[in-house]
Amino acid sequence: MAFIVKKRIHGKDYYYLQKSKRIGGKVKSICLGYLGKTRKDAEKNMKNILEKEDKKDSPKKEIVDSFQLEKKKISIEELAIFCKRKGFVYLSGEIYGGLSGFWDFGHLGTGLKNNLKDEWWKFHVVQRGDMVGIDGSIITSPEVWKASGHTDNFNDVLVICKKCKKPAKIDRHELGKVKCECGGDYDEKTAKNIQLMFETNVGDKGKAFLRPETAQLIFTNFKSVYDNTRMKLPFGIAQIGKVFRNEIAPRDFLFRSREFEQMELEYFTSENQPCPYPIPSVEILIYSAEAQNKEEEPIKMKIKDALKKGIIKKDWHAYWLATEFIWFKSLGANPENFRLRQHKKDELAHYSTDCWDLEYHFPFGWKELEGIADRGTFDLNQHEKFSKKDLRIFDEGSKQKIIPQVICEPSLGVDRAFLVFMFDSFFYDKSKENIVLKIHPKLAPVKAAVFPIVKRKDFEKISEEIVEELRQEWNINYDQSGSIGRRYARNDEIGTPFCITIDEKTLQKHDVTVRWRDTGEQVRIKIKALKESLRKAINGEEHILKLGRIVNTRKK
Repeated sequence: MAFIVKKRIHGKDYYYLQKSKRIGGKVKSICLGYLGKTRKDAEKNMKNILEKEDKKDSPKKEIVDSFQLEKKKISIEELAIFCKRKGFVYLSGEIYGGLSGFWDFGHLGTGLKNNLKDEWWKFHVVQRGDMVGIDGSIITSPEVWKASGHTDNFNDVLVICKKCKKPAKIDRHELGKVKCECGGDYDEKTAKNIQLMFETNVGDKGKAFLRPETAQLIFTNFKSVYDNTRMKLPFGIAQIGKVFRNEIAPRDFLFRSREFEQMELEYFTSENQPCPYPIPSVEILIYSAEAQNKEEEPIKMKIKDALKKGIIKKDWHAYWLATEFIWFKSLGANPENFRLRQHKKDELAHYSTDCWDLEYHFPFGWKELEGIADRGTFDLNQHEKFSKKDLRIFDEGSKQKIIPQVICEPSLGVDRAFLVFMFDSFFYDKSKENIVLKIHPKLAPVKAAVFPIVKRKDFEKISEEIVEELRQEWNINYDQSGSIGRRYARNDEIGTPFCITIDEKTLQKHDVTVRWRDTGEQVRIKIKALKESLRKAINGEEHILKLGRIVNTRKK
């Protein structure tokens, strides 16, 4: 791309036409000619020089694909550095040394996180007729946590490695069975329980807790929600919100922290109520409890086949496991990085007949991404017992009042989902030597960037009008500085899917060039159709390259 440069020499202004050209894998600026001493002369002479350049290039040119994207595997530490450098996530209070386990989301991280939550809510609540949502308080009556068992039992075991002396947390059933990552044994004699709930003051003498999960507020509000919404079984209640856990050893960036957000739903049914929905036909690695006990490898199979074979015991579990997996896939996550792992008997809660984790292959191994548990009637029974309030509802099937069971509790951490989409979108462009974040357009914090090709008032006026129009609906970047190649690279690194360039042809034909991030290909789209075209491309209704005239140019 060509652009005008003003140079001041011995107190006088001189204008030159420069052009960005890739030489040896690097973008360099080449002078095409002298344009004059005034801006007006420069713009006039620029056209003449560009016309001559076009004639030189008029013989049929082969389209060169300069895109050489490769999937880049990075560590959790490298991702943390990248997130800080680009404005996604910062260590909270870093100017004071920070506080372990607490993170602040920057301008881009906030955009991505909000988009992620919006898409979860839309998929799980808005687009379903059997789901409603609530937003519970972070601090509630301490009696809630007494009834749920958190006050007495929500603990982790603090252990010290005999070899490296580092502290760690383990579950009670792991004591004497697991080793430190250095290979050393944990000292069982010094092991002790640590309460995971944060305590806080309420008023002058009152004590309360910051909630360690969102689920209990769903249970305490269950009867009111049922009465107000007039829902019938089966139905679910969803919630997104902050939770707090006094983790012994927060680590791995956002994966294990002390303050995080959950996206969670409780799905209620009557006893033995069958799942009326078809099980989606999706294939995934399945790691059954039996295979783990026999130290066998997980097997790839369809979830509905695992149900038929009795590996997955309940049709509702098969349905929700497949549904949650589909949600990740629909937003661009790599399905090869997922598996389902069944909890072994010693991992199951006393009230649960079966529990599965949707796991993701993080750089530090296979780890839980989303838990899908069967909670039975335990929680509602406990709250009915402690509150002495009737929480039963009328069941149309049995024609009697019952305590419904929670057949499934899909519980997902927003921050872990954030990591998944960052890892799976992280690509490297070898030709330009920069990162390309191939984030799904629905999740991208910036939907489009607008560039006037040169700093000229007529170009800038159109650019600003387009930006103003698009900002009514999306977050849009307006970038005037640097070569077009540099501007593309800056937006590739933050995941901007569409770059819109206003050039000489825009003035004549009232259209713009729109570049697709993942391939560097470009189309010309009329300005009046631009907003609707972007809307279709973002929502996945139509690919952007099918919404305009393909421009035969070097991909960049």
